[in-house]
Amino acid sequence: MKRYNWGIIGTGYIAQKMADALPLVLQSRLYAVASRSMDTANEFAAKHNCKAYGSYEELANDPDIDIVYIATPHNYHCENTLMCISKGKHVLCEKPFAVNGWEVRLMIDAAREKGVFLMEALWTRFNPRVVKAKDIIEWGQLGKIKLFTSNLGDQKPFDPTNRFFNKELIGGSLLDLGIYPLFMALLMLGKPKTINASAGIGSTGIDTNCSFTLGYEDDAMAVMHSSLVAATDGISTIFCEKGKIQFGPYVYAPEQVTIVHLNGEKEDITLPLTGNYYQYEAIEVIQCLEQGKTQSSMWSWDDSLMMIDVLDEIRKQIGLVYKGHDI
Repeated sequence: MKRYNWGIIGTGYIAQKMADALPLVLQSRLYAVASRSMDTANEFAAKHNCKAYGSYEELANDPDIDIVYIATPHNYHCENTLMCISKGKHVLCEKPFAVNGWEVRLMIDAAREKGVFLMEALWTRFNPRVVKAKDIIEWGQLGKIKLFTSNLGDQKPFDPTNRFFNKELIGGSLLDLGIYPLFMALLMLGKPKTINASAGIGSTGIDTNCSFTLGYEDDAMAVMHSSLVAATDGISTIFCEKGKIQFGPYVYAPEQVTIVHLNGEKEDITLPLTGNYYQYEAIEVIQCLEQGKTQSSMWSWDDSLMMIDVLDEIRKQIGLVYKGHDI
């Protein structure tokens, strides 16, 4: 049985989460971490018992590393991914895959040409309870979807240097928070016919509030909003002809997924969850590699392209342009 060595580029919160999750993934070992600071890399490596590199390039050049998890800020995703692919590494890149569709297409073309695995790290897609909810919708148990509503907002302390509010670091509510409600809408309803968006733009030039609505066949709609200045309830609901499925309190890692039938009868989806849930996407990577796949059927390259194209259209409509990442 092959054991896959993982490298992590970046040492922030998400990187720590993945490092904690990898021991739960069969055939996996956290082998190395890279930071732009050797001291930071050494601190992370000491905590997780792995090698440390003081540059991303050194990690990508390590011949013993099979898979690289990209956990850097959004504006570096494309650059870091292309570098790792050029070295023949398989890549799991944190969401959003990149800043715009042009960058995502570069990444996918590079992976296709090199013959390596590449996937956007949307951990919610692989959560067993979300997978079950998706199956219920596809089986038609509740009939057709008529309306999806979702929100994700957190009242962040204003700090113009923080990545949430910093335009140079691709800040804003849409790409950090709004991507989750949008992902769920696309997962359940697919590509929309229409997109309408508006936003509140803050003093640093990023969207502090964003609202977006997708239109579908048969008058179905998805209505969503995200916020950095309002703490919302985080509830997401799929309203179908024969009932609804409710996710709460947060769509990215729902602690409760409940089916509510039209007669009021409730049924909780209580599949057991372990760890911090990040392991589920890593398990998918290993399963795909074992099957010789370069992309996942659960969240494919086409799925990532669909999402980034919708995100690009939303940004066009709200007038949010990131310097150096124009669309």
